Amino acid sequence: MTGKLTLSLDAGVIEFAHDFSRKSQKSVSKIIEDYFVELKRKSEPELPKEVAELCGIIKGMNIPEKKELRRIFHEDRIS
Repeated sequence: MTGKLTLSLDAGVIEFAHDFSRKSQKSVSKIIEDYFVELKRKSEPELPKEVAELCGIIKGMNIPEKKELRRIFHEDRIS
């Protein structure tokens, strides 16, 4: 879904935006959107490599309920 955003900019910045738009063959809207997408990406915290490698590792595994885990733990401790 797209929406509209109105910006108030200095006339010199507007002129530069239109020139840059022509040279890059992208619309001013696309340039602004790309810029904000990049800002958003940079502002999101990055997971440490070790944590990122673990993401999804147990996906699809059958993990016992809490009570079952306790029972297994106590059985292993007694043995």
